[in-house]
Amino acid sequence: QVHLVESGGGLVQAGANLTLSCTDSGTGNRAMGWFRQAPGKEREFVAAVNYIGGSATYADSVKGRFNVSKDNAKKTVYLQMASLQFEDTAVYYCAARAIAVALHPGNWHYWGQGTQVTVSS
Repeated sequence: QVHLVESGGGLVQAGANLTLSCTDSGTGNRAMGWFRQAPGKEREFVAAVNYIGGSATYADSVKGRFNVSKDNAKKTVYLQMASLQFEDTAVYYCAARAIAVALHPGNWHYWGQGTQVTVSS
């Protein structure tokens, strides 16, 4: 019965900030993370936290600009994106799996519908 719903995407100019959110309707806590996929490219790992909300992991391309956090009471994960660049343009997907984070999309069990982030140069 796990159901993930993400939101917060939009169209912004380079240098702007956006915060995405994703709520897990299932029972219990899971590791939650974010992936993104641009047209013609593979889905790639962005950031994630373990089931408690610590041990955050970031892709090298976003480290220092993005921050991922998890509110276990609300069962919601956030992705705070700063200094957005044109290269960040993609559909961003929320994902969930048990306990620990993983870098490959195939290792995640549940997925949201995606939210579009478009950054103009």
